[in-house]
Amino acid sequence: MSSDAFYPIGTPGQPWGVEEKAQWRAAQRRQRSYHDEVVRELDGLRADFDVSEYGRLNYGDEAYPLYAVRSRHVDTGLPTVLVTGGVHGYETSGVHGALQFLRDHALGYAGRVNLLVVPCVSPWGYERIQRWNPEAIDPNRSFRADSPAGESAALWDLAATVRSRCLMHIDLHETTDTDDSEFRPALAARDGKPLPAGGIPDGFYLVADSEHPQPAFQQAIIAAVARVTHIAPPDADGMIIGSPVTSEGVIEYPVKPLGLCAGITDAAFVTTTEVYPDSPRATPQQCNDAQVAAVCAAIDHALAHGGGREA
Repeated sequence: MSSDAFYPIGTPGQPWGVEEKAQWRAAQRRQRSYHDEVVRELDGLRADFDVSEYGRLNYGDEAYPLYAVRSRHVDTGLPTVLVTGGVHGYETSGVHGALQFLRDHALGYAGRVNLLVVPCVSPWGYERIQRWNPEAIDPNRSFRADSPAGESAALWDLAATVRSRCLMHIDLHETTDTDDSEFRPALAARDGKPLPAGGIPDGFYLVADSEHPQPAFQQAIIAAVARVTHIAPPDADGMIIGSPVTSEGVIEYPVKPLGLCAGITDAAFVTTTEVYPDSPRATPQQCNDAQVAAVCAAIDHALAHGGGREA
């Protein structure tokens, strides 16, 4: 590694090749169990929900079944809502917030919506507390029909079954201190680019779809989460992670062109949550609770407003 390198793999200014990606992959270590912490939780839900495998990832000698949880009785006359978590495996509350929602709140929506919940999109990343998959691909920039990421391709195909009739999709994420210390440096090194400016917002925020931002929907979620944990303030330039704040705790991205998970359906109501688990003002349980509050508020608002595009 040269003296001006900011990451221990690769040569500054040169994108990674096969050798560098293999070196990065070899450095990843399994730190927790997808089976013990996620699959067993799903097994406990089978009495009340349809828990089924929608795909399988095979990485070397490891196989990861992918699970979706659906309402036990699907009513084609009801709207469908989609909840996804663990697109980035290291973002823990996205996974466990989705599981907590299923355990504690999902049955309350029976007869009102058809639920489709995918708690852990990226199990290899979950086990290694990693943002990428083993090929050093970010699943959350890879949601498209010809996706190079197996995690994204499998969810894309699953979403095709509800894409045109999905009312709401909420994708559960976190922004962590390791975004600055590990993942942004790794991304810049992988792509042979300079290290960008960092900065981690302290608190919860949302990423809306800039093409259909649905401001009242976003603010309904912010109001619900504010009762659980604090909302991220803008920085001195009125930004959160480099994007203008459009309303309290909300920024916008063009989700479909960027290949983000939030763009996998044609839902009228779409958002991505961002919890800050490293804040001294939030506990892991508060982070899970914030995700659950966001999911419930998102469903409630979507149902109350009947799927129409808001101004």
